[in-house]
Amino acid sequence: MRTTWNGSISFGLVNIPVGLAPATASTARQSDVQFRLLHRECLTPIKQKRWCPVHDVEVGPDQLVKGWEVSKGEFVAIEDAEIDAIEEHDTSRAIGITRFVPLVDVDPVYYDRTYFLVPSGAEAQRRPYALLLRAMGDAGVAGLGSFVLAGKEKLCLIRPAGEALILETLFVHDDVRSSAEIGEAVAASPVKDEELVLANQIITGLAGSFEPTELRSGYRERLRSLLEAKLEGREPEPLPVEPTATPAADLMEVLRASVAAAKAASTPAAKAKQAGEKKPAASPKRTAAGKK
Repeated sequence: MRTTWNGSISFGLVNIPVGLAPATASTARQSDVQFRLLHRECLTPIKQKRWCPVHDVEVGPDQLVKGWEVSKGEFVAIEDAEIDAIEEHDTSRAIGITRFVPLVDVDPVYYDRTYFLVPSGAEAQRRPYALLLRAMGDAGVAGLGSFVLAGKEKLCLIRPAGEALILETLFVHDDVRSSAEIGEAVAASPVKDEELVLANQIITGLAGSFEPTELRSGYRERLRSLLEAKLEGREPEPLPVEPTATPAADLMEVLRASVAAAKAASTPAAKAKQAGEKKPAASPKRTAAGKK
């Protein structure tokens, strides 16, 4: 597995050589199709210019400086060298674990980016990796720590996942918004016992195992189908019209209807039909820019 950073896990007197390998593609949050802005008339990619509206001139890279807006239209300029001076410059390349905490106590809302921790190729150096993996899994704990990645300090959590250790970079506490307002609204909305019974029946009717291969983007597949159709000079297939749900004023009525729908969706015939509809679309062919 190709790593983008190499260093070690450090706790106590233990040092375990590892590498970092991104567990997800950088485009996973949007689409795997990248667009560029073109001039509609000739389909030539356009160029972006940095423009100063006061002097009415294009500004070069050597004329740019970062600015912090303290009030409307008022800025404090800061040089890159000043920012660089306060950043971490750790050359140890160590992921320092400072504490082991119960994994169930860590809210996933703090997770930012996920990496696989890749063990060293030497067998003698892989043994402490395997030992840490097994020990953390048996104890149900994760390791809290920090390290420096690309000159930036990163808070992190190391957790066992199957036969591998995974590193999650973490958001700092100030960057995670509070859910207190939602909790207050929920507390003011009592739930009736008969409603809870029906809700549990819906959950039971839709229960199943987690299958990662079923995590597909409908938008991504439709986008690829659209691009393929345009590439071949044909009209794209229209999207199926979804029936419009009629809002019901009675929550019990909605729950009963949902229970019936969940039971219907759990039949073998319905599951087979759903599996057939999830086949991924073909990837569009590449052509030179500007050709139709």
